[in-house]
Amino acid sequence: MATEEECQAALQRLAGRLAANAEQARERLDFDRTLACRITDLDIAYHGRLVDGQIQDLTAGDDPKAKIKLTSTSDDLVALVDGRLNPASAWAAGRFKIDAGVLDLLKLRKLL
Repeated sequence: MATEEECQAALQRLAGRLAANAEQARERLDFDRTLACRITDLDIAYHGRLVDGQIQDLTAGDDPKAKIKLTSTSDDLVALVDGRLNPASAWAAGRFKIDAGVLDLLKLRKLL
């Protein structure tokens, strides 16, 4: 099981990767949504905003009203961010869940 610090570092790496590709991300994902990431085995959560393909204001704590919600175990979250776990096959196998509107899911798919 990954630690809380490893999960937070993984989310920061993801945010950094998106920021490094800001122009491409903005072209692929042009919307503003609240975002929550729930890590089930550690019973922790993080929330922020996804704006033009960039994660902003990432903070500890849940946002029950978030428009996009990712739920995963700590190990799967770290593996997804590090590229060791294929997002499509992991989602199909139920290893992580994304709760979002259909149009948002279609837009998020562009980032994968």
